Amino acid sequence: MKNLTLIIPAKKEKESLPSVLRELKKYKCKIHIIVARSDKTTINSIRKFKHKIIYQDQKGYGNALIKGIRSVKSKYFCIFNADGSFNPIELPRMFRLINLKKNDFIFASRYEKNCGTEDDTIITSIGNFAFTLIGKIFFNLNITDILYTFVMGDTKKVKKLNLRQNDFSFCVELPIKAKRNGMKSTTSKSYERRRIAGTKKVNAFKDGLLILKHMIKLFFK
Repeated sequence: MKNLTLIIPAKKEKESLPSVLRELKKYKCKIHIIVARSDKTTINSIRKFKHKIIYQDQKGYGNALIKGIRSVKSKYFCIFNADGSFNPIELPRMFRLINLKKNDFIFASRYEKNCGTEDDTIITSIGNFAFTLIGKIFFNLNITDILYTFVMGDTKKVKKLNLRQNDFSFCVELPIKAKRNGMKSTTSKSYERRRIAGTKKVNAFKDGLLILKHMIKLFFK
């Protein structure tokens, strides 16, 4: 997987990120870590790792991902969480899918058969089901876990989408714009682990409203 770059957005993840990077050592891919320059504790926790650090000059989860995507030079990119919830053993399967099946994007899903999650709550699970259903009905999306940003894709293709959402609505902007641009995508089975430490950065109600607002905007655009 030498032509793959992992994009890891990190915000106050000093307890989790070093463990994630140690777990990724055996995978032959590049790693770009996106972090705010002011987040000294996270930066200091990974000093011994020789990965590229990209400093985020604006706020927001989506902004970190957009900044990370722009930095990628390899053929493929993959969004990877800094909290330990994504399991790297799933990377080779996703990589095979994107190569063998000629897909542009692979969206990991916790809701396929024999999949699951240890980190989802009842509220986020209901929200995900609702937004995924909206994606299917109004945007004809074939993915089953629209809010799960464990995504691998073609770097040239994603850069053509002109992604703009700086907040968590990035997670719906990507698949919707990819579909509208005629790009091919599929799902890959995934099991989300419990985060290693720290707290979730998602506010279920606030970010849910932002996501809904953006889906409505995209529908009428």
